[in-house]
Amino acid sequence: MSEIGAKNIALLIDADNVDPRGINAVLTVLAELGQVNIRRAYGNWAKDALKRWGDITNRYGIRPHQQFDLTRGKNATDMAMSIDAIDLLYQGKVDGFGIMSSDSDFTPLVTRLRQDGLPVYCFGDAKTPEALRTACTRFIDIAKLMKGDEKGPAGKEDTGIDDELIDLLGGAWKASSRDDDGFAKLQEVGQIAGNRSSFDVRNYGFKRLSELVAAIDRFELKRGPDNQMYVRRLR
Repeated sequence: MSEIGAKNIALLIDADNVDPRGINAVLTVLAELGQVNIRRAYGNWAKDALKRWGDITNRYGIRPHQQFDLTRGKNATDMAMSIDAIDLLYQGKVDGFGIMSSDSDFTPLVTRLRQDGLPVYCFGDAKTPEALRTACTRFIDIAKLMKGDEKGPAGKEDTGIDDELIDLLGGAWKASSRDDDGFAKLQEVGQIAGNRSSFDVRNYGFKRLSELVAAIDRFELKRGPDNQMYVRRLR
């Protein structure tokens, strides 16, 4: 994607809630959507826990936003981050969002942003509540994303592929247009699966859907004469 005409993406970070070591991998993923021109991290920077973000904000051009804890036990960061996101939405200059947080309090925000047709990629940890995961266009586990970048595609025993994923892909295959031999375009299967769930292949240690499907012995892949990948379910 050329910089001229590239879509404008905003990355908003709940610095209290996520691991700063994943920022490089997160920015790489968001490059799928466009140029990440808006990069903001929110938190109370007086806290020792946020010291790890110090060098990273400078290195990656992230603008720190100070948010004091106004009331004990209440996180004002969430409110400040949500207000800024809605401001950006109504300015009409942002084409998509990245949200780094594992806090389910952001679920209404993500839902609202998606109602305007904007993609919202969420990045959190393994304990992120299901409500936030499913609200996002894509939810990506930061730890698994970093592991995948370091080691490449995982072996099948390390992927976490389960019956729920197989059923999701199988249902998407069944809903796709298939030829007489039962093959459907892998791209169409992926689009249908993506509409039904916020799953992302990187959560399973792969970088491409074709690699993930090839690791599941219930599916068969082939490359067609049009150079596209096709898939059919075997059982």
